[in-house]
Order: sequence, then structure tokens, then C-alpha cells
Amino acid sequence: MTLDHPVASSLLPVVLLIGIGFAAGRLKLIRGEAVRDLSNLVFLVLVQALLFRTMATADLARLDLRSVALYYIVAGAMFFALLFIRGLTSRSAVLALAAIFSNTLMIGVPLVQLAYGQAGLVHLFTLISMHALILLTLATVVLELLVAREQAAAGQGPRRHIAATVAQAVKNAVLHPVPLPIIAGFLYSLTGWGLHPVVERPLKLLGDAFGPVALVLVGVTLAQTAIGPHLRGALGISLLKTVLHPVLMAAAGWALGIRGLPLAVMVTAAALPVGANVFLFSQRYHKAEDLVTASVAVSTAMAVATISIALALLARWPG
Repeated sequence: MTLDHPVASSLLPVVLLIGIGFAAGRLKLIRGEAVRDLSNLVFLVLVQALLFRTMATADLARLDLRSVALYYIVAGAMFFALLFIRGLTSRSAVLALAAIFSNTLMIGVPLVQLAYGQAGLVHLFTLISMHALILLTLATVVLELLVAREQAAAGQGPRRHIAATVAQAVKNAVLHPVPLPIIAGFLYSLTGWGLHPVVERPLKLLGDAFGPVALVLVGVTLAQTAIGPHLRGALGISLLKTVLHPVLMAAAGWALGIRGLPLAVMVTAAALPVGANVFLFSQRYHKAEDLVTASVAVSTAMAVATISIALALLARWPG
């Protein structure tokens, strides 16, 4: 495979930027105290501009929403299957979420942009707009119910009403900083007004900065993660996330007749490593925190190989 091959030209910039971030973290050029501020820059400034501009200027009539619906059906089925296999506990729910929740922003967006261009991004953003809404709401409801059951069984507090749990979970997901600019951009696109260059150019500059800054930040985070004691468990979760998840997604999409760019984007999204939101869940509920952190790191490293294979196979896939 030459450097000009589509797979290499798409993936190598991602690997190099993560490697630069890793080196900067190891050499203390970017210290741990700066990671939170860089994360805020990425999630609260740069990605907002990218998501809004892309959706505001997209041709939404050409979207294949079947692939989006199927993505969440497969992810939901895998989540509940793993939950029942591991046992109905809050810890099991966090680990099941790790096996289905992709790093669609920090790695997925720059990768899909390089591999499939603007058209691929529109498909990915449509999927991302539901990513937090569906998966985070699902995980929150399940976790809150399991935690309430565990606390009641231990005599640690009253059982919370299920309606209140569901309502709070939906509210938290809708007000998440990722769906909001996507929904706003979608609604703006319906007006047909377009974006004036005075507004569009600054948004483009901010959006263009997202990919490289986010990937460098991934590398910095990896440099600060201790993996050793949890390597075996992290490998298991990483195999579920970067191998089983995309294989199930490809099989389901092919069986239902989804082809071309929609199938490529949904399989690529499924092959991405564990997303950072899973770590936030593990911290919030104090479940498997070290294992989830190690899984984020191991799956990110493993994804270099698995995504390379996925992109190569998708490039040869008929239709």
C-alpha cells in the first residue's frame, strides 16, 4: 500500500497527529492542567462551528435515514445483549456502553472528512445528532434504574420514580453541546437563506481547526493514561468495540440493502474507539473508572489497525 492509497492518505494524518500529541504529552510540552482547557476549546468552540456550518449548508434531502435508524438498532441490541450476559448491574451497564459508544467527534469527524469528504460528514453528523440523544439517554435511564435498585437492595435510599429518571435523562441529552448546533444548523438549512460569507468564513476557519487540535488532544490524553493493570480487560472491551461492533453493523446494513456512502459511514463510525463520554459516565457513577480509561487508550491504539482494515474493505465493497 503506497502513501497515495486512499486508506493510507485518510488514516496516516490521523495517526501522525495523535502521535504528535502523544509526544507532546510525554515531553510535558502540554501538561495535564492544560488538557481541560483544550477540551473546552475543542468541544465548546471549534466543534460548535463545524457542526452548525456543515448542517446549515447541507443538502439534507439526499440523506439515507435508514442507515441512521439501523445504526442505533444494532447498537441498542448489542448494549442489552452485553448487559444481560455480564449481569444486570450498574458496572455491567458502563462496560456495555463502552462497547457501543464511539469517539465520533475527536477521531470520527477528521477521519470521515479525510476519507469521504463533505458528503460523508453530513451522514456522520446526522448520526452524531442522535448519538448523545439516544445512547446517552439509554445509558442514563438504565444506569439510574440499576443504581436505584442496588441502593434500595442495600437500604441506602428511596427508589426514584422511573418517570423522573427518564425525563431528566432526556433533558440532559437534548441540552448536550453536541446535538444543539446540529439541530440549529438543520433548522437553519430549512430556511434556504444560506450563510453570508462574513459569517461562513470565520465558522469555516474554526471548523477547520477542530480536526488537528482534537487529534493532538487525543494523543496528549493517551500519554497520561496508565494501562498496565487493566490491559486484559481493556483488550476485551476494545475487541468488542473496534471489531464486533463494525462487523455487526456491516452485516445488518448489507442484509437490509444499504450500500455506498451511508453504509461506509455507519461501519466506519462503529469501528471507532471508545468515546470519552463513557469515561464521564464511569466517573459519575464510580464504576470501572480505571478499566474504562484503559479501554479508551487501548481501543484508540487498536483502531489504527481495525479502521485501516475497515476502510480497505469498504473501498472494495461492491455497490
